Amino acid sequence: MLSRWGTTQVVCVCKHFRSLGLQESLAHEGVNHSGKDTVKPRAVVMSEPKVPIPAPEDTYKGWLFKWTNYIKGYQRRWFVLSNGLLSYYRSQAEMGHTCRGTINLATANITVEDSCNFVISNGGTQTYHLKASSEVERQRWITALELAKAKFSFLFFPADDSGDDSTSPAASQGAGSRNSEVQSTLRTLNSKVEDLSTCNDLIAKHGSALQRSLSELEGVRLGGETSEKIRQVTERATLFRITSNAMINACRDFLALAQAHSKRWQKALQAEREQRVRLEETLEQLAKQHNHLERAFRGATVLPSSQSNPAIDSKGQVPGKGDVSDEDEENEFFDACEDVQEFITVPADPKYHRSVFTSLASNPESPQSQEVVPVRKRRSRIPDKPNYSLNLWSIMKNCIGKELSKIPMPVNFNEPLSMLQRLSEDLEYYELLDRAAKCQSSLEQMCYVAAFTVSSYSTTVHRTGKPFNPLLGETFELDRVQESGYRSLCEQVSHHPPAAAHHAISERGWTLRQEIALASKFRGKYLSIMPLGSIHCIFEKSNNHYTWKKVTTTVHNIIVGKLWIDQSGEIDVVNHRTGDRCHLKFAPYSYFSRDVARKVTGVVTDKDGKAHYVLSGTWDEKMECSRVMQSSRGGENGADGRQKTVYQTLKAKELWRKTPLPEGAENMYYFSTLALTLNEPEEGVAPTDSRRRPDQRLMEQGRWEEANAEKQRLEEKQRTVRREREREANRSANPAEEGKEPADGGKPMWFERQVDPMTREPTHIYRGGYWEAKEQGNWDSCPDIF
Repeated sequence: MLSRWGTTQVVCVCKHFRSLGLQESLAHEGVNHSGKDTVKPRAVVMSEPKVPIPAPEDTYKGWLFKWTNYIKGYQRRWFVLSNGLLSYYRSQAEMGHTCRGTINLATANITVEDSCNFVISNGGTQTYHLKASSEVERQRWITALELAKAKFSFLFFPADDSGDDSTSPAASQGAGSRNSEVQSTLRTLNSKVEDLSTCNDLIAKHGSALQRSLSELEGVRLGGETSEKIRQVTERATLFRITSNAMINACRDFLALAQAHSKRWQKALQAEREQRVRLEETLEQLAKQHNHLERAFRGATVLPSSQSNPAIDSKGQVPGKGDVSDEDEENEFFDACEDVQEFITVPADPKYHRSVFTSLASNPESPQSQEVVPVRKRRSRIPDKPNYSLNLWSIMKNCIGKELSKIPMPVNFNEPLSMLQRLSEDLEYYELLDRAAKCQSSLEQMCYVAAFTVSSYSTTVHRTGKPFNPLLGETFELDRVQESGYRSLCEQVSHHPPAAAHHAISERGWTLRQEIALASKFRGKYLSIMPLGSIHCIFEKSNNHYTWKKVTTTVHNIIVGKLWIDQSGEIDVVNHRTGDRCHLKFAPYSYFSRDVARKVTGVVTDKDGKAHYVLSGTWDEKMECSRVMQSSRGGENGADGRQKTVYQTLKAKELWRKTPLPEGAENMYYFSTLALTLNEPEEGVAPTDSRRRPDQRLMEQGRWEEANAEKQRLEEKQRTVRREREREANRSANPAEEGKEPADGGKPMWFERQVDPMTREPTHIYRGGYWEAKEQGNWDSCPDIF
């Protein structure tokens, strides 16, 4: 047996042919003896690998916010995506000399957390928590990262044989080296295929020649030419054996090489399939976002009620059946932290999307009913807030642990509105109650009432100023009958503890009343305000009676840092007539949470506990609701170890969106359009109205020193009146008069204390008479509190 021949020895075989001059003779013999042209031998030349020319790689650059630590939070960084590597720098100027970090996308996992946040991790050693400036920018980055990962993932797999390099190339040359390796492998395989083809031709030719020689040997008589024929047969048999061995070795090399790379090809194929699915999903999501942006743009010039009709598209046409399933195929919700979100929502089966909302989608209000006819021009500006410095610590260090109402505060901490006016701001989005009054279903009505409860907090997001504490007997009226169809009245019914009663009635079929008492504590670093009391909303047409309570308001960074406000807690909105309930959860802000800030979630259930609607949004921006088609247990475990409920929902419908603040609001205490008009002077109001309060008026005009002196005078006057009432109460020896309130301002003028028939709680309910007194201009019964 000949020694093992490699494929490269085929070249030697060809040279041997040329040295013997057998190529021409064999071809000649093939023509003379067989009558057919034999296959011409090809020169077997092993192709040398060429240096590949790498294709230019796509590069994506931009600013992102990267999570650093719990002290600094998210910091702005310049990110560069190139050749499957994501690198970041502190600034664009650092790109030439200092790279702060690099992560290889080929082995990384990309996870989307919410509308702006996403995470890139390579299995534990490197994890980037990133935040984009907007949802559109986040989607652009996700698309670029997924494309880069798909392009380079199949080039980076662990070595399957010992012949692979044991060390990985440098980060800046890794992608190019792996691309060169694949190109070289493909060229080697092509060369092996050419070698196999050449060997096949040679084996066929030499086999035919050997067969002819054997046939000729059988017809030759023994003589002088016998030895020559035997020599030729021996030579051709040797060449055939050499060629056969080369063929076998070439096949063996090809098989070994194919086996070495088969796993990589399988992984690359699987990666391509997965990437195709991801690209299809991304394309679908981009199409939906584009459609949403188009509808939002068109909806900016039309009435909000037109957006609530899913049966009408953005062009005002009724879509076909196919369009309905395309519009309502998916419903997106923000993911909450495990200790916040108590349920999971997934899109419902498309068959359910044939159904639409009834009153949420129908009965759109006509332009005539939405149009506001102004009867008087309200002011749109107040004097800008002056910039006065104040030593906070000198005031606060003696106030720790005291009740807020007993702390003497200068007007520097205030805003030029009283607590009664702030309470009236709950009616900023009264349109939600107008729509709720028109609902035929109590469950859909509950959605609007729940959105109204959340909307009342939207005005507090930047309002870090403390409202003026109302004096006992102080009132505030908000008469918007001609503009908005409602009028409301607030009165301070108690001073220690401070409590205010509020009553609003609308010509459109609803009544809102509440009594709020504030329990507040200063904790040094933050201020907690706990509203006590229930809020009632009654609809005349359906006689539905709703009640709920407010959540806790926290003002952070009282001593050091920028003031900011957070709302946290839970609200249960209850319909006492039907037993329907909506449980709302306000997620508190946490340094350890990467969830969307100010998030609110809720579920609307009937009296049997069956979920019908899911609410989601933020208390400073918007609220949406989705109809629940099916619900089941089986989601991931919550913080308490129980399985979360999975709700299959239809596409979300927007219930409420915050109205942008007026221009220059940052210089006007961040007042909304309604808040700017609350302290506007009006004729005919009661002498106890907050608009007539002198210290508040002086502060609004920027005369803070005079406001502080006037505020101190009013507070001292109130203390004197209170001490006088206490002395009269102590002098009263008649048991029949025990429990009677004095007539010198201690008894509320327009409200009386009763036991609420629904909640069985003692509360102050409007007794009537105020608006009649205003029409008559008779305020003789009002005390002189200013």
